[in-house]
Amino acid sequence: MASIATSGEPEKVDKSPRAGAFSSFERMVAWRYLRSRRKEAFISVIAGFSFVGIMLGVATLIIVMAVMNGFRTELISRILGINGHMVIQPIDQPFTDYAELTKKFAAVPGVKMALPLVEGQTLASGKGGAGSGALVRGVRPEDLEKVTEVAGNIKQGDIVGFASGQGVLVGSRLASQLGISAGDQITLISPEGDVTPMGVNPRVKSYPVSGVFEIGMSEYDATIIYMPLEESQLYFNAEGLVQSIELFIDHPDNVEDMRPLVEQAAGRQIFITDWRQRNQTFFSALQVERNVMFMILTLIVLVAALNIISGLIMLVKDKGSDIAILRTMGASSGAIMRIFFMTGAAIGIVGTFAGVALGVIVCLNIESIRQFFSWVSGTILFDPELYFLSQLPAEMSFGETFSVVIMALVLSFFATIFPAWRASKLDPVQALRYE
Repeated sequence: MASIATSGEPEKVDKSPRAGAFSSFERMVAWRYLRSRRKEAFISVIAGFSFVGIMLGVATLIIVMAVMNGFRTELISRILGINGHMVIQPIDQPFTDYAELTKKFAAVPGVKMALPLVEGQTLASGKGGAGSGALVRGVRPEDLEKVTEVAGNIKQGDIVGFASGQGVLVGSRLASQLGISAGDQITLISPEGDVTPMGVNPRVKSYPVSGVFEIGMSEYDATIIYMPLEESQLYFNAEGLVQSIELFIDHPDNVEDMRPLVEQAAGRQIFITDWRQRNQTFFSALQVERNVMFMILTLIVLVAALNIISGLIMLVKDKGSDIAILRTMGASSGAIMRIFFMTGAAIGIVGTFAGVALGVIVCLNIESIRQFFSWVSGTILFDPELYFLSQLPAEMSFGETFSVVIMALVLSFFATIFPAWRASKLDPVQALRYE
């Protein structure tokens, strides 16, 4: 105690760079290493490429996933807009009591609409003898009015003639192929005609075109004809019965939960298929393509993360003397490791969130961007005849975007560990000897 009182010298304060983990000192040094200087211009260029690579990789992943989600949603909405989520067919006996069964199915909780249906393939011909294959769907007028994808998209004519049982509704592409419009006559030829001593004669009959509809999917607009149910029963020799009953439910993804309720309501043997089974190949292909695209585009982020490794290794080599001086001043190897970890992680973090911002902006303006590039190139970049849809859809998913962000951050953090560990193990004596 005496020596302390009589020494007369001020108490020495330890100014060595020892502090807690991720202290302000460590953050300051990491920030200085991130700033570009003339001497380290090449290293800064590598860091810039790493930043741009991560930003573009994350943005591309978000945009591609959003577009593929949009495709799936739009296609499902159009496919399920005119097709039932569950299709019920008879097993033991025909649906002669379809009116009663329809009421039973419509009363099941979760069922939005039950639609009795007669379907058949025909050859349709219009003006000038032009012909094309078509699918005739016989439905009740009151049911068709509830199918908004059709009733709400009448481009020519109206649904009045159909409702009175005097006309048919034709898809827009089919009408264009046959050269007909609302008010014209369409001739339908069915191979399942009348049986005569000479064999089966094809049934040929003409109908007035009450209206022309356009769903937005070329596959449907080019093949489907809607006919009043009673007329279709006469045309296809199915008087008093229907081939199937389609159910539209509130939540299409819950079709498995609806099966036992529908079977119980039927009170007889029935065969049920749902929209996933009927379109299994199509949607499975979409899912496979989506997963493969995710893996391929992840490689962009991985390459950018490898650029972080190379940039940090060069920075460690360039800052060997600085590391040695910090170590001699008392900085721990852990502090050195955290400094370089923060340097590399900062590139990954900023690049990731810049990529998210870029991806969101592009997704929100995807159709305007498509139209701009179509105008610049003078070509159609998104042909409805090939892709079924009239505009480019994009639907962002929070879960997918979050997983992309986590993946990019994890890759960036892992990329910084090795060079940061290497910097922490640098021998200060060896670094200063060759300086």
